Amino acid sequence: LSLKIYRLICVRKAYCLFIFSFVYSISFAQNVAVINGKPVNTKEFLWAYKKSHNGNTPTDYENLQAYLNLYINFKLKVLDAREMGLDRNTEYQEEIKTYETNLVARKKAGGNKDYDYLLNEYREGVLMFNVSEQKIWDKAQSDEVALYDFYNRNKQKYSKAFNEVRGEVIADYQLSLEEKWLNGLKQKYQVKINDNELKKLTKL
Repeated sequence: LSLKIYRLICVRKAYCLFIFSFVYSISFAQNVAVINGKPVNTKEFLWAYKKSHNGNTPTDYENLQAYLNLYINFKLKVLDAREMGLDRNTEYQEEIKTYETNLVARKKAGGNKDYDYLLNEYREGVLMFNVSEQKIWDKAQSDEVALYDFYNRNKQKYSKAFNEVRGEVIADYQLSLEEKWLNGLKQKYQVKINDNELKKLTKL
């Protein structure tokens, strides 16, 4: 009897594992990527792509791949902002609430069929702005020592004195800070791209 029970348990475990794998494969197939275990839904990504490309559907795989890389960078920054607790900031929550109220009013008036996407885009956009302000823009503007050090390390790039090219140096330093930040995020958070799903989008 015990042997039968043991075999039954093994069969059930194998069946459950099969079902889990099947469900996961279907779920993954509906996403263009997974970031730190959180899926990037294909419909959401396609909506964002069309919104930034005048409503046009993707036709070129390389351009679509480049856009996905930018989108993943955006999502990584948002994830970092949440890890820092910026989504719990009172001012942020009030700003989102105000936007949501206006969005609901417009929806009732017959507009905003993309309500969920728009709301999420705004939530994440504000978070991305706030975290970028802390990680890049404020630092580049206020840390004069680091800025001057960056200028000296890249002096061959600039043909004028620091005070004359300060604006250019700040812009370059911001790009350097962003690159370093994103590299750190990609090491911290696992990113998986569903290349098969991405290729399907060029055939829609």
